[in-house]
Amino acid sequence: MPEIYSVTYSELTDFDTNLFRAGKHFKLYEKMGSHLRTKDGVEGVYFAVYAPAARKVEVIGNFNYWEGHQHPLFVRWDGSGIWEGFIPGLQKGQIYKYKIYSDADDRIREKTDPYARLYEAPPKTASVIWDDPFEWNDNQWMNNRSDVNSLDAPMSIYEVHLGSWKKHAEGRSLHYKELADDLVNYVSSMGFTHIELLPVMEHPFYPSWGYLCTGYFAPSSRYGSPEEFKYLVDAFHRAGIGVILDWVPAHFPSDEYALADFDGTHVYEHPEYHKGFHPDWNSLIFNFERPEICSFLISSAFFWLDNFHIDGLRVDAVASMLYLDYSREEGQWQPNQYGGNEYLAAVDFIKTLNQAVYSSFPGIQMIAEESTAFPGVTTPVSAGGLGFGLKWMMGWMNDTLQYMQRDPIHRQYHHNEISFSMAYAYSENYLLPLSHDEVVHGKNSIIYKMPGDNWQKFANARLLYCYMFTHPGQKLLFMGNEIGQTAEWNVNESVEWHLLDFEPHAGIQNLIRDLNTLYKKEAALTERSYDPSGFEWLDYSDHRNSVLAYVRWAEKSHIVTLLNFTPGPLYDYQIGVPKKGRYQVLLNSDRKQYDGTGDFTQDYIETDDMQSHGRSQSIKITIPPLGALVLKSKNK
Repeated sequence: MPEIYSVTYSELTDFDTNLFRAGKHFKLYEKMGSHLRTKDGVEGVYFAVYAPAARKVEVIGNFNYWEGHQHPLFVRWDGSGIWEGFIPGLQKGQIYKYKIYSDADDRIREKTDPYARLYEAPPKTASVIWDDPFEWNDNQWMNNRSDVNSLDAPMSIYEVHLGSWKKHAEGRSLHYKELADDLVNYVSSMGFTHIELLPVMEHPFYPSWGYLCTGYFAPSSRYGSPEEFKYLVDAFHRAGIGVILDWVPAHFPSDEYALADFDGTHVYEHPEYHKGFHPDWNSLIFNFERPEICSFLISSAFFWLDNFHIDGLRVDAVASMLYLDYSREEGQWQPNQYGGNEYLAAVDFIKTLNQAVYSSFPGIQMIAEESTAFPGVTTPVSAGGLGFGLKWMMGWMNDTLQYMQRDPIHRQYHHNEISFSMAYAYSENYLLPLSHDEVVHGKNSIIYKMPGDNWQKFANARLLYCYMFTHPGQKLLFMGNEIGQTAEWNVNESVEWHLLDFEPHAGIQNLIRDLNTLYKKEAALTERSYDPSGFEWLDYSDHRNSVLAYVRWAEKSHIVTLLNFTPGPLYDYQIGVPKKGRYQVLLNSDRKQYDGTGDFTQDYIETDDMQSHGRSQSIKITIPPLGALVLKSKNK
């Protein structure tokens, strides 16, 4: 063991600590944690950690037999609660923790670094001294991503859990560099515009899917190094694919070695039980009333957008942050100062977060997983909203799946379920999700949610996807949905890729590929997704036939969609259309390449001078069983 000692040294200025204490320091990752430095010609590591109730903090690691007495940190004089110092001789790759002696009790705690860039692979828990220089090759993408991420551009998202997308024969997950070949090529070949990754931030419990995170500044070492994760992001960008990360500022696990009870007091979690403990997940809730923790969380968001060129964050469990009574019975929560159930500190945190990231990273998207009717989720903060760019359309997902699970003979009595979404489609900027949450915990896979025999199950799924891709709003599909996976998602198993040897599954995959192509090609499906002028019902009331018919409008084109939710063909179905002339069938979900019947094929159809549905022009066309038709006017 080298004879080295800690040295008083600071990289934090008074301005830094003032911003930190005001909840306004958004790049703490540049100052806090461990950083390789050279001081007076001597190489070593600068450490800084927030532990306001500590009476002593030492750095322990594999370089001092985990004792630490000769490597203390020094508390700043300014009352910020930050301990810092420089230890000569330490090198990249050495592992460490903080040994914290508390003023609050007699316990000595050994804690990982909340700002570490890398941790040992679980179940080991130490932080790793690390830096991750990387030469990016995505300048073209970064310069143009504002166009790709805009609300009038197609956004078709493939949602993926990295550890279970594909596994080696021996059960090992693919590493970041392996994914940079297999996953990037697959997403590109399927025509998705974006990928969304379930949390990659370091987490101790693999079956939590990453949603119980302890390392807010480190990609999981299960799959490789931070540089290798950058390589994966860079590969997606070079392939023209955006990268969105799930990010979890709502809560964190209570593992003893990490954020919980950090210095003998509630540093990161709220000290009051009804605000600091989450009953749904047995986790701890961040203290949004503590400015330093707001600085910590927003710095984490900045970190991924800055250091890893991430194109957007999907913020998990927003509803649980917004409401004091979320998952709580009467008497288990206290109203805010105005008597309401809104958690005002969390609301302010979200507004500050969104304003900060949008102003600092033009072209990114902030996406809310928010399941209530909280007003203004995607309204700018300047107009009184929360400031997100997009919100998951949970109402559409719930109503649509409920309707699709019904036996077709009963659908005529529940027609409003499948059409109701348009009553509120423009109240927010919505993204339509068929996510991981819908194919776990006994909910069945998408295919096995569908009624009928095997052919009808797949036809129903094809119909569902056509409805989804022609409905206003951006799209999200979880891995496996695009091949008609039959099993629920299991985090310990790969997607069932062998199913592609069977025609029904290959047909679903062909359809998703073609829907992505259609979605990206036809302006009418994207140009006015968030403008009511971009959608018009032709007929939402034909409950007897269980048919929906609607138009999607662009400035110079329009698309007509016809959906038949019954298992029988509708022969010579008459529907009014906007223009006289010829309509081309762009997509028919019943074609042979999708494993449909192939019996009802028609490439073009001419309009008649026959009034229908308030239109002077109409067409008569056979809509296939459990089928979707997408038509485009070929008139100039």
